[in-house]
Amino acid sequence: MVVFVIATDWKLRAGVRAELRELGIEALGMESVDDAGRIARNEMPGAIVLEATGELMGGAGVQNLVARVPTIVIASRTETVEIPQGAEVMFRPVSVGEIVERVRKILTM
Repeated sequence: MVVFVIATDWKLRAGVRAELRELGIEALGMESVDDAGRIARNEMPGAIVLEATGELMGGAGVQNLVARVPTIVIASRTETVEIPQGAEVMFRPVSVGEIVERVRKILTM
């Protein structure tokens, strides 16, 4: 099972990815939804962790991806972005461990 971690914040991306890999879960880190779209053509993830930024949430590709794959959106309480329908939202501050635990729950469903 593979998990996409899509975030412009490299600390978030690297931390979540490293923790998932420690658990034996293949995790691919990406800076954009376009990257995920290209990879998803070849391999559909079991879950997505997506940082809620205007840059990442703005395209139609996000809606398509979230409609097909269980997604956890990491959002700020101060930045207003449209959250895709069907996504689970975790508001900052949130720990890498909390994010990884939610991913594990999704993967065991």
